Amino acid sequence: MADKKALMNGLNQDLANELGAAILYLYQTSTATGWDGEELREFLTPEITGEMQHAIFLAEKIAALGGKPITTPTQYKSPKDVKGMLKYDLKLEREAIENYSQRAMQAEEAGEIGLKIKIEEIIVEETGHAEQIDRILKGM
Repeated sequence: MADKKALMNGLNQDLANELGAAILYLYQTSTATGWDGEELREFLTPEITGEMQHAIFLAEKIAALGGKPITTPTQYKSPKDVKGMLKYDLKLEREAIENYSQRAMQAEEAGEIGLKIKIEEIIVEETGHAEQIDRILKGM
């Protein structure tokens, strides 16, 4: 039981982070300016939907485990320039990968193998996103 409680707490933190990331990306796509801003919008707009899909999955899983999904997003800052935004986003992606790696271990310990596999799929998505941001930054 303690394993599942810790797992649900972690999943709720991940949910807050995903909701916060969707809001952050929405803010960034609406405020970025210049040519780099156009590129950022093209890159990040689909990510808003991806973050919300992760949030939906997490909320449903928390409820299925008997928990109560939170509705308060993590509040993130947003740098003003596109390069600063991308550097910050890369930092957040790397933190998400670390958090989800821990969550996958917790899911396994709690006997939630299907959840572990789904979280590993999210890790693959987050890793790909981090790699894309890193490549973009190297070209700036």
